[in-house]
Amino acid sequence: MLMRTTGTTAPVGPPAPASPVSSATSSAASPSAPARPGLDWRIRFGALALIWGCSFLFIKLGTDGFAPPYVSLGRMLFGTAVLLAALAVKRERLPRRARTWGHLAVAAFLLNALPFTLFAYSEVRIPSTLAGICNATTPLWGMVLSLVALSEDRPTRRRFAGLGIGFLGVLTVLGAWQGFSGQDPVGTAMALVASASYAVGWIYVRRTLSSTGDSHLSMSGGQLLLGTVQLAVVAPLLSPLPVSFPTVPLLAILALGALGTGLAFLVQYGLVAEVGPTTATLTTYFIPLVATVAGVLLLDEHLTWNTPVGALIVLAGAALTQSKGRPRAKRERGAAQS
Repeated sequence: MLMRTTGTTAPVGPPAPASPVSSATSSAASPSAPARPGLDWRIRFGALALIWGCSFLFIKLGTDGFAPPYVSLGRMLFGTAVLLAALAVKRERLPRRARTWGHLAVAAFLLNALPFTLFAYSEVRIPSTLAGICNATTPLWGMVLSLVALSEDRPTRRRFAGLGIGFLGVLTVLGAWQGFSGQDPVGTAMALVASASYAVGWIYVRRTLSSTGDSHLSMSGGQLLLGTVQLAVVAPLLSPLPVSFPTVPLLAILALGALGTGLAFLVQYGLVAEVGPTTATLTTYFIPLVATVAGVLLLDEHLTWNTPVGALIVLAGAALTQSKGRPRAKRERGAAQS
C-alpha cells in the first residue's frame, strides 16, 4: 500500500500498501540516502505496483492454510527480517530514544498490526478483489480525518467533491441499490476499518515522528520490529498455534512479508529519493487494478460490472481529495489580470 494520504507516503504493505515513516521525516538527517539505482525508475514503479497489488492475492492464499493472526505475524516477521538485513548492510542503527520507540509502538499498531490482521480476517469472508478496492479508500479516510486533525489541510470544494465521489464509488462497488445483496458486511467493514486505520496512523506519524533525526530505514525497521512483537503476543490469544505448515500458504506469507512489506519499502524508498513522493505515491492508483486482475485470473473470483466501475469512481474521488488546486488568492489575482 505507495499511497499519498494526508500528504505522506504510505505504510509498508498494500497500502498498503507503504513506507512506515512519513515523507515528513525527509527533513531529518539521513546519512544513508540511497544512491541512484541503475534500474530505470519506471520499471521499479511498475514492480512496486505489481507487488503491492498482489499482496491481496498472497493474503488470500495465506489464509487457506493459516489463521489470519498468523498470516499477519508471518508477514511482519519476514518483512522485519528484510529491513533489519538492510540496516546491517548499511551499518545503520535502530532509533535510540525511548520516546521515539513509544511513538513507533503506536504507529506499528495503527499502520501494521491492526490493518494487516483486519485485512487477513476480511479475506476469509470477501474476495481479494474487494479487499484491494477497499484499500484504495485510505485517501478518503485520510481526507475526512485531516480536516479535523491537521489544520494545514484546509477543506476545499474540490476535496469535498472528491470525498463525496469516492464514497459514491464505495456504494457502487457494494451494490447499494440492490440492498448490498451478495456482500458480506462484516468482511467488508473489516477491510474498510483497516483502510481507515492507515489514515489514522499517518496522522499520528505526522504529528509525532516528523523530526526525530533518524533515517527512514531506521524508523521503519523499528516500527516493523515492534509490530512483530505485538502480533507475537496477541496471535496465540486469538487463534491456536499452527500444527502444520502447508507449502503454498507458507510461500504466500513469505512473499507477502519479504516482498510486499520488506522489499517493497526499500524499492519505494529509492523511488521517493529519486523522483519525489508525489510521483512515487501514484502506485496507489494501480494497486486495485492489479489486485482485481490477480483475483480474477489466479483465484477465479467472480467480477460483476459494478466492481470495476465503482473502483474507478473511488480512485477518481481519491485523486480529487489529494489535489490542492490553485490557492484562492492566486485565482483572484488571475481573474483581476484577465
